[in-house]
Amino acid sequence: MPEADLLQGKRILIVDDEEDILDTLRDFLDMCTVDSAPDFETATKFLDRYEYDAAIFDIMGVRGYDLLRMTVTKGTPTVMLTAHALSPEHLVSSIKQGAQAYVPKYEIKHIGTFVRDVLEARKEGITKHGNWFARLKPFFNKHFGADWREKDKAFWTDFDKNYVVTKQELEGIM
Repeated sequence: MPEADLLQGKRILIVDDEEDILDTLRDFLDMCTVDSAPDFETATKFLDRYEYDAAIFDIMGVRGYDLLRMTVTKGTPTVMLTAHALSPEHLVSSIKQGAQAYVPKYEIKHIGTFVRDVLEARKEGITKHGNWFARLKPFFNKHFGADWREKDKAFWTDFDKNYVVTKQELEGIM
């Protein structure tokens, strides 16, 4: 299924304190209805007023974790998109707090793919949604170093067991 088919007409909230990032996200998600906010206060007004199919939040500068708690409460799948909070600690924190994906801004050109993965998993009733991680694991290995998962070994063991969709699970859905 082409990426645009699933994204077509979806309502997405994007929040980032950099206007050029907001512009870029709007361009990459032009098949969606996009609301954009440059700060926490504006984002909360949008969240109070509208329901969203997905949200994309920067972590730093807009209180991304506070916004994440709001979208988790509402059941809105959320992608954390970051440059300044690009670290294993923030990746783990994002997932533990309920983010559906954690994407470096270096990969912003693929944001449609990551949002599509999240929406497709939701549509199929898949609670294990590790496709984004499988796509980004080589990036993380290169950026964080080969043994970066060792520090939070228990978390990653659980993640691999509970978030990575197995071949058998995929076959059962199809």
